[in-house]
Amino acid sequence: MSKGLIIFAREPVPGRVKTRLARKIGDQAAAELYAAMTKDVLDTVTGLTDVRRLLFWTAENYGIPAANAFPGFEVFAQQGVSLGDRMFDAFTRAFQGGLKTCCIIGTDSPDLPQRYIGKAFELLDRGDIDVVFGPAEDGGYYLLGLKQACNGFFELIPWGTPRVLDDSLERARHLGLRTALLPKWYDIDTQEDLLCLVASSDDSAPCTRDAIRRLLQVG
Repeated sequence: MSKGLIIFAREPVPGRVKTRLARKIGDQAAAELYAAMTKDVLDTVTGLTDVRRLLFWTAENYGIPAANAFPGFEVFAQQGVSLGDRMFDAFTRAFQGGLKTCCIIGTDSPDLPQRYIGKAFELLDRGDIDVVFGPAEDGGYYLLGLKQACNGFFELIPWGTPRVLDDSLERARHLGLRTALLPKWYDIDTQEDLLCLVASSDDSAPCTRDAIRRLLQVG
């Protein structure tokens, strides 16, 4: 297969995941919610065909999961200090493994439509597109698609700020890379985001919805 999807995830340790949300709902609840979000994302991408699924994991207590813990996924350890370092390393390893196009997502959008990921690969198949961004409502991006691990692409980006997408687009222009944008989507970062998800009428992200109802006693 020539297409790959990198998923960034981490061990759901209380106090180390969804820390902004944890200030409202507590560390344990935030960790349980994060585990549910991760499950939904992995279930969604399992439905993609002709795509290698590369799970890049950040471990805390138990190390990198065994390969049979996530059937259908190749499991790697994230390496690097900053988010940019870790993404560059993941893309580099993916392309060194023979991939021609590769996208990366995280676990903050458990109801991200699978068709958005499919559209990213369609755009990367075009000869006039080098980079695909999925804009997030908070100024970052929920998906990034590349055809090569570009040196310098992840440099000078203010990670964790509303400038991430704009500065990444400018970085792409500086490097002569042609870009395309997917429809905007949102990350779950606040309690209001949780309530918005559980109130929506579709049947996406079932594990996350169940966790919200159980932990917050809503819906």
